[in-house]
Amino acid sequence: MSEPVHRDPVHSTWEPKPAARWEDAFLSGNGAHGVMVFGDPNDDRVIVNHHTLIRPNGSQDARPPELAARLPALQDRLLAGDVTAGEEFTDGRSLLWVQPFHPAFQVRLRRSEELCPSYRREVDFTTGVVRSLCGGRRSEVFVSRADDVVVQYVTDPGPLVEVTLDHRLPGAPSDLAVGHSTVLTPEGALLTLRARYPDSDRAYTGVTLVVVTGGRAQAALPGVRVQGARSVLLLTRVRRHTGGELDALAEARELRALLPDRGEGEGEGGSEGEGEGRSDSAENAYAHLLARHTALHRPAYLRAGLDLCADPTERALPGSELVRRPKSPALLERLFAAGRYHLLSSAGILPPRLTGLWTGDWDTAWAGAFTTDANVNLQTASAAAAALPEVSEAHAALIHGQLPHWRDNARAVFGARGVVAPAHTDGESGHIYHLSREYPLHVWTAGADWLLKPLVDHDETRGARDPRLAAALAEVAYFYEDFLTRTDDNGHLVVVPSYSPENRPANASWITLNAAMDLSAARHALLTAAHYHPGPEGRRWRALADRLPPHRVNADGALAEWAWPGLDDTYDHRHLSHLYGVWPLDEINPYDTPELAAAAHRALELRGAENDSAHGHLHHALVAARLRDADRVAGALGNVLAGDFFHVSLMSGHYPDRHVYNADAAHTLPAVLIEALVQSTPDRLVLLPALPAACPTGQLWGVRTRFGAEVDLEWGPGRARAVVHPTRSHRIDLRTSSGARTLDLVAGEDHVLTWGTW
Repeated sequence: MSEPVHRDPVHSTWEPKPAARWEDAFLSGNGAHGVMVFGDPNDDRVIVNHHTLIRPNGSQDARPPELAARLPALQDRLLAGDVTAGEEFTDGRSLLWVQPFHPAFQVRLRRSEELCPSYRREVDFTTGVVRSLCGGRRSEVFVSRADDVVVQYVTDPGPLVEVTLDHRLPGAPSDLAVGHSTVLTPEGALLTLRARYPDSDRAYTGVTLVVVTGGRAQAALPGVRVQGARSVLLLTRVRRHTGGELDALAEARELRALLPDRGEGEGEGGSEGEGEGRSDSAENAYAHLLARHTALHRPAYLRAGLDLCADPTERALPGSELVRRPKSPALLERLFAAGRYHLLSSAGILPPRLTGLWTGDWDTAWAGAFTTDANVNLQTASAAAAALPEVSEAHAALIHGQLPHWRDNARAVFGARGVVAPAHTDGESGHIYHLSREYPLHVWTAGADWLLKPLVDHDETRGARDPRLAAALAEVAYFYEDFLTRTDDNGHLVVVPSYSPENRPANASWITLNAAMDLSAARHALLTAAHYHPGPEGRRWRALADRLPPHRVNADGALAEWAWPGLDDTYDHRHLSHLYGVWPLDEINPYDTPELAAAAHRALELRGAENDSAHGHLHHALVAARLRDADRVAGALGNVLAGDFFHVSLMSGHYPDRHVYNADAAHTLPAVLIEALVQSTPDRLVLLPALPAACPTGQLWGVRTRFGAEVDLEWGPGRARAVVHPTRSHRIDLRTSSGARTLDLVAGEDHVLTWGTW
């Protein structure tokens, strides 16, 4: 094949109409602040979100159940065959949800109704700028990675425009205590919204600095009226806090300091704000802030990309038309680009929530939480391979910030050292308190390994070990040393109690023995901890891992979800917890464990979709890709693409027909495409393992491997070409459709590979 030429597919999406629903608003974010932009030129609304905005609901002080003293009796009964014994392993509490994520307010710019002869709104993924155009009026919004501020710049806003901060969003509590203030400043005005939660000392405050060019500002509570301006610049931040009022003037000083070339004599406020003295102040400030932001955002977004040689006519379609063409390569291209953009934009101080970083409604499904038994890892699955260390670092921030609470969980429930992770968290508390009879999430012991696995991948990809991760892995091993004390008749250790999220055996209750996920997690955790800690401790942990039982293959020839004999599988379920060993682990694969891989494939064939959740379909696709089943990858992708999961914004729904705003499909889809094209372990590279028939030609570039190389891939009918750019020397096992061979990589020396794909 000729030298690859990146065709640079579209890195944006657009619409010919403003958003009528918040779900269709275009998105921008910096991993802390997020915005949802409607783009209506007459009522320009920007919903402001922040990762820390969670509503107190009584769970902020909840603690894990104190059950350790009752654990031996439960283990005795389960080992004796009492399949319902676990239903009593609780402290009797009612189901308590984590504190729900909610929006802050909307920034509104309203003017007299004007006709718009030509209209377009768009979001540029390379810059994070959401733009709407109406005649000579232009509105641009982005969230700065450099300065942690929401920036909106409007030109030709009209003869009179009213700017307000409006908390009245769907589901907002009627007893939310809200106060407004407006202070005129030399630039224009300072708007403040203070909101205190009902029956709580917690609150949040939003501050917007209004910079007016060529006009004047007049106070008009709850906002400001701007007359005759050539342009308006809005700088907004929101803070969640406890106790007294936030110092809004201090926030204003910080916002004002972001304006370039501000004179020393400019004061805090005045009787009226006028902009004539600085005719280009807003424009210059906007250009300065945008340049600082794009210097960070653009290179991160452009590190990797996908080109499926789509029809240029389809590439030019608005998103609302493209999502109605589920078989179009242009749709896959755009969803890959949008998913990468949204994932990057939602990851910063924390990883993405169920809704990413965005919601327009206070009543978020499942509290808008971090659901860690599937969704968080699925959404961030492309972080290491797709060169988004920002996402991996956000994931690490969540975990390391909660380790003290994980220790409390291990002590309270199991009487053990080490750590046990929660299946739900609001980002603030890592305590396990969200549990019920049907969801005994307090006995899910695999969570710590499951959540640390992406950070291990991150370390392998960058070729360095995070000492915080090494310490956390040791704590997981300490837990297993204390917990794994029971054995079966063959001398194997037994994971008891055990739980396979969020399923149950057909002939037993939810709390059981030897769930496949628990076995895979315990084995991986102990061996990984030993790898990070060679020496006496490491040898002890390896010996403990060797005592775990093997997986079981059931009478259907499938990898059993519970390895304990006599527990029957329940196949119709959205989760695929039992296939953890296939993805994301390397425990079960077609090259080293072909018999188990065949059993895992049989289990995948038998798995139902249950409620058609997006995460279930795409989890299915990720496992299928590892098992080299291109048809099954294509089928799972097709279920999502044809199921009307994507909003006009290219954010997704949890269910078909865009039901329940949720980021699972949007953020996970890029990982599925990468896994179908390139897979790696610390010692292996697999190229085109599960190429969907709908993608006969294309390029994928910038993929990072776990052995420290970057891979650019190009393929077409009957042929393929890859360039491997190693950053460290290593011998790997190379797998392509032409077979297997050893490849000796030398740091700094590119390897060009060509082979046939038929």
